[in-house]
Amino acid sequence: MDASADALQTALLGWYDTNARSLPWRSPPGAPPPEPYRVWLSEVMLQQTTVAAVGPYFAKFLARWPQVQDLAAADDAEVMAAWAGLGYYARARNLLACARAVAALGGRFPSTEAELRALPGLGAYTAAAIAAIAFGERAAVVDANVERVIARLFAIAEPLPAARKPIRVRAEELTPATRPGDFAQAMMDLGATVCTPRNPRCLLCPLAGHCAGRREGAERFPIKPAKAPKPQRLGQAFWIERDGAVWLVRRPGQGMLGAMRALPDNGWSARGDGTLTPPLAGPWQLGGAVRHGFTHFDLDLQLMLYSGTEMDRLDPHDGEWWRLDRLEEAGLPTLFAKAARLALATR
Repeated sequence: MDASADALQTALLGWYDTNARSLPWRSPPGAPPPEPYRVWLSEVMLQQTTVAAVGPYFAKFLARWPQVQDLAAADDAEVMAAWAGLGYYARARNLLACARAVAALGGRFPSTEAELRALPGLGAYTAAAIAAIAFGERAAVVDANVERVIARLFAIAEPLPAARKPIRVRAEELTPATRPGDFAQAMMDLGATVCTPRNPRCLLCPLAGHCAGRREGAERFPIKPAKAPKPQRLGQAFWIERDGAVWLVRRPGQGMLGAMRALPDNGWSARGDGTLTPPLAGPWQLGGAVRHGFTHFDLDLQLMLYSGTEMDRLDPHDGEWWRLDRLEEAGLPTLFAKAARLALATR
């Protein structure tokens, strides 16, 4: 480690000791590390999701499944329902798969980055975060916040995604052998609160004196390619109501919103000519539409209201009647929760 790396580490950890965010899955700076289960659960939830959004879900999961063995033994449908609204539902399926793999290991998470990578659903970032934060292993933890800090600190001029390789090299060089977990969380906090995407607060940054990007205009780093416009998809969801209940289906285990309860839909064709037929022949009335943004496309979902009397034709193997006064307990994904609210408003 050279003198400049030593100075950066000292400055950042000193800043973290007095400015660390207080988060329910963390230990205070310098304290013994948190339980691996808490670190793992929080890191999976935090992928592409804000700290503010994760907090209530983290508390709910811990209260319901306080140990990894409890989560491993949970019913898939209960976990998916508890995850509803948090988005990126493949994470919930991976969460269950990983919990069951850890339970098969006696309920103990592996302690090294390499062993953690072997668990289902754990990528490079999550494995490094658990290894560093929960086990004190020297592992470079690079999330979007850290990526931005490193790109600015060293004025890395390559555009993303090519810049990720030199960013990782720099992160590995900077990661200390002592307090690697605190260092990782300090980098995350710096990116989240000071070295922000827009209007970075450089005057408050403990690394400002070392930052090459600041001299060139920090906000231009990391350099990103122009975003392609999102494609627009069209779809239909079908609302069938009887005796104070609505017909819900379980989505296929793989694919968008996999294994979640939902309203029946037509398959969300990009051309608007859905590949799935309505669950009943009709008659149907248009009840309005909702819009929802996914990572790679936007969806306009028309809500079709059934006004016929052929509900007995629905096969109980294909879905279930869910009482409207308990609809919040169904764990509908945000898209279908929007559609349900629209349907209830039009009743």
